[in-house]
Amino acid sequence: MAAVAVVGAGKSGQAAARWLALGGSRVMLWDGRDSEALRAVAGELASLGVEAVLGREFVPEKPDLGLVVVSPGVSWDHPGLVAARARGIAVTGEVGLAWESLSQHRWLCITGTNGKTTTTALIGHILKTAGLRAPVCGNIGRPVTDLLLEPEECDWIVAELSSFQIESAQAVRPEVAVWTTFTPDHLNRHGTLERYAAIKAGLLMHARRAVLNGDDAYLSAQRSAWPDAWWTSTQAPAAVSIAGEDICIENRPVLPVSAVRLPGAHNLQNVLMAVAASHLAGVGDAAIASGVASFTGVPHRLEAVGEYRGVRFINDSKATNFDAALMGLTAVPTPSVLIAGGQAKTGESGPWLAAIAERCAAVVLIGEAAPLFEQWLKARDYRAVHAAHTLEEAVPVAFEQARQQGAQCVLLSPACASFDQFRNFEERGERFRTLVDALKS
Repeated sequence: MAAVAVVGAGKSGQAAARWLALGGSRVMLWDGRDSEALRAVAGELASLGVEAVLGREFVPEKPDLGLVVVSPGVSWDHPGLVAARARGIAVTGEVGLAWESLSQHRWLCITGTNGKTTTTALIGHILKTAGLRAPVCGNIGRPVTDLLLEPEECDWIVAELSSFQIESAQAVRPEVAVWTTFTPDHLNRHGTLERYAAIKAGLLMHARRAVLNGDDAYLSAQRSAWPDAWWTSTQAPAAVSIAGEDICIENRPVLPVSAVRLPGAHNLQNVLMAVAASHLAGVGDAAIASGVASFTGVPHRLEAVGEYRGVRFINDSKATNFDAALMGLTAVPTPSVLIAGGQAKTGESGPWLAAIAERCAAVVLIGEAAPLFEQWLKARDYRAVHAAHTLEEAVPVAFEQARQQGAQCVLLSPACASFDQFRNFEERGERFRTLVDALKS
């Protein structure tokens, strides 16, 4: 049997390596990083015959290499992958690998710049409320190949897919696909906005039914390109919309807006898209209404993690770009104290900076982006800026500022990736929760 290389030793790479090794493949797991945690992973996989190469970038060196499986965190244009394709070696992503064995199931896929995790989790919750077996996987935290390692009965596979995952899984053909929002993000990876958009659009073009957010400026401008899509809107007539006080499907009231328990106008958009997708999946109105009314949100996205001495602490660690952080700012009470910073991304920062000046009593900055953000804010004559460097320093400073300024909440909404100080946004959010607990005790 030909050798298989798995590139990237994160959750997805580990799951893919396990699945391939259990199937009898000779697997080599590559990762350019080297750490104690990765060495522990390598030790666990060695029992399955997986050979790990840590601290070296992937090169297709084995002459009998027949397949390369790439993790989402590895660029599709990685030199090793380019060289493998030039040799005629098949290259796919972890999601593409899973599709080969799970394509007989009905897939409901969600993509978008922001909003996809909440929309995905809500769809999974609605389908479960309706009595359907619908595991939630993909970019939301559970690798799709987990469904191969731990087989279960599925009526639907609900998969959140990032642009990285779509790019390396072009064979995926969903029954229903949702595009939540589109704004500049990951341009350091994809190069141009046009390429980024084309990757997202590719998923919906391959779907039998498409759901699009009519409140998103970019998507709304593309209406003529999607004449058969199900459009949603909180502001205008659409297949799923708001009429008076009700959320409606094709003008039929399904549930009152007041039943939605998620904060912020952007979450109302997410609810409409989840309602549309669930309806297209065959869920009845009563189950949709029950599912929406009983859904309280997802971890790390506007998640309340505690209150101390009259100050609420909100974990929005998943806000890793300016648009997502802007949504977080506008969803919490004003004035607030903001903790922001990390590994900066490209994007339009103007509206986010304007919202800070309008809504924040103070800002506490952490990570690599702190000097840049401080420069931007002071250029706007916003002076309530505090440099804390780390989250451990930031939480008590933010709390004291909230007490002094009469702010109602401390919001962690970084507008940045986490990789300068954390493995991922989840670790950053959990650290925030731990620090808030320590503050209270």
